Amino acid sequence: MRSRDLMSWMWGDALSLLEQAERLHCQFFRSGPARAPCLEPPIDVVESEDAMIVYVALPGVPAAAIVVAFEPGGVTVAAERRFPASRAAHIHRIEIPYGRFERHIPLPLHILEPAPPELADGCLVLTFRKVREVPR
Repeated sequence: MRSRDLMSWMWGDALSLLEQAERLHCQFFRSGPARAPCLEPPIDVVESEDAMIVYVALPGVPAAAIVVAFEPGGVTVAAERRFPASRAAHIHRIEIPYGRFERHIPLPLHILEPAPPELADGCLVLTFRKVREVPR
């Protein structure tokens, strides 16, 4: 193995360990109120000629647990992913983040018209049709 490959591999492992430590810290050692959100689910925002589509990764979160709030500066998605194991379970590894989370996505809602949210393949899909005329 070349030294550059070894360095790249070590750097990748170090970043992975830091990410895992941050997730565990958020899960178990939150500061502030017990219900304060700590996690932010990843998103993709895709724009076409006539719409904007936001994909929010929410695997394992039931649709009934998701709250979508449309605000003047954008949309906020909040929910809670509950831990599936009982207290008596022996845990070998925890990598999936659990607990309450929230994500604010800034969008120009004054020129977008939201369609009803959909949950598909573990992603919340928010579609916004572009309004042709800007309302006054």
